Formats: sequence, C-alpha cells, structure tokens
Amino acid sequence: MTKRLLMVVAFAIVISAVASLLLYRVIITQMASGSKAPEARLVVAAHSLQTGDLIKESDVKIADWSGPIPKGAMSRPEDAIGRGTIEPILADEPLVDSRIAPRGAGAGLAAIIPAGMRAVAVRVNDVVGVAGFVTPGMHVDVLIAGNPPGGNPAGTLTKTLLQNIEVLSAGQNLQKDAEGKPISVPVVNMLVTPEQAEILSLASNETRIQLILRNPTDTAVTKTPGTAIAYLFYGNPPPVVPRSPAPVKAKAVAPAPPPPPPPPKQPLVIEVIHGIKKAEATFLEGTESKPEGKPE
Repeated sequence: MTKRLLMVVAFAIVISAVASLLLYRVIITQMASGSKAPEARLVVAAHSLQTGDLIKESDVKIADWSGPIPKGAMSRPEDAIGRGTIEPILADEPLVDSRIAPRGAGAGLAAIIPAGMRAVAVRVNDVVGVAGFVTPGMHVDVLIAGNPPGGNPAGTLTKTLLQNIEVLSAGQNLQKDAEGKPISVPVVNMLVTPEQAEILSLASNETRIQLILRNPTDTAVTKTPGTAIAYLFYGNPPPVVPRSPAPVKAKAVAPAPPPPPPPPKQPLVIEVIHGIKKAEATFLEGTESKPEGKPE
C-alpha cells in the first residue's frame, strides 16, 4: 500500500514539473515578443489637428510604430508639411495620405471639397438657419417659397428643392461646437454638385429659402408635391401650377383644284335683209366677219 502511494506521489510531481516547464516557456515567449523592436518609424501628429488645419513642422513628429502599418502612412515629415487636413487627426495618430488634402490644395474650406463637388454659400438668419443648430457635418433639406412664373391661382407655393445636403461650414467655423450650443451665423456653406449649385444660386436670388434639419443617417429621398396657401385654408389637394397649353399645330390644307376651263363661246349670228336679199352675219368676240348673201 505504501509503495503504491509513493508511485502516485511521484507521478504527480513529474506531471506538475512538466506543466510548470511549459508555462514558463509560454511566459518567456510572450515577454520576448512584447520587447520586440518596433516595425517602423512613422510620421504622427504631435497634437490634435482639426479639419482644415494647415500642417506645419511643429504639428508632426517621427515616432516608433510596432502595430500594423496603416495604408498610405508617411515616413517623412516633408510629405505632410504644407498640406491641409480634411478630417480631424488625434495626437500620436499616424498621418495617412487619404486624410490629408493634395499638395497645392491649400487649407481651410477649399481643402475639404471633394473632386467634382462645389461649395455654395447661402445667406441665413435665425429662422432660415434652424435657430443656429445648423453646424458643420449636419445634413439639411432646402425648401423654397415663392410665386411661379405665370402666377399660381392657389397663392404662394412652397416645395422641397434639394434633399440630404451636407453642411460644410457655418459662418467661418469648419468644426462643430464642442459645447453643442447653437451659434447664429450669417452664411452657411453647403456641399453640392455643379447642377445643384446652379439651382441653389437661382433659388437664393429669386425665392425665399428655408433649411430643414434632418438626421445624418436618414438618406432617403422623399417625393413631396409641395403646398400652397389655398391648401392651408380650404384643405384641397396640393394645387398644381397651371401650365400654358401647348401650341396647336395648324393642319396642312390641300391646295384647291384648278377651276374647269370655260365653255367655248358660241358665235353670234345676225340675219340682215336688204330688199329681196337676205344675208347672215356671224360675229365672235374680238373678231369680225363679213355678211354672206343668201338669195331668198
């Protein structure tokens, strides 16, 4: 019995020794990997950078980077200096090419306009600008109110002109207010296509504009018929602006057939009696004939 107990104890000691050795090797391996030399040296932000900032030499630094290298990361400070930021960059975050404006694009508002898009400034007040809650990054709908060309029997017409338009800046601010307080601004810059820029420019000069705040995650386009004063008072369906009737094309008239030729003129015969002699004289229009004698 005692011999069997000793064998069990000895076996347990051997198992524990093997387990301890394996655990020791795992710990040593992890410590060695943790102290591994950095994989690269990248350009990182020396402090937080905001959208539209122009990167200067004091804004960047070289730092060791041991994690996965981001796509487009820079290894030389001169690759980033003099370019504008198009997105906020946190301190010690690597600078990547996709988050910095191309060289020569400058900084500020122009640097954050994507290729093929335009920024249009619209004058606003407390009402038009949704009481100051229109801040950079928000999305809005644009409503217009006015009288269509040719007039509208239902009165002033209001309709949705553009939907889901991004606000680039409010006044001279390119960033959102950190405290979330509404700020009244005289001008709002919106990101639009060239076609939308033409529409918005004409609407701001010829009609009254109202901005409608919407959820940035709501990108659905809603089709609305518009409304007018008559609909508010009488509850009729939203009136439709009457259109002038299309011009009616005159039908082609077939040419009249030529008149029939006049019937041939009959000669005029006159009987002339001279004593016992009788003669007949024949006359045609424009001609003259001599009388012919005819004995009785």
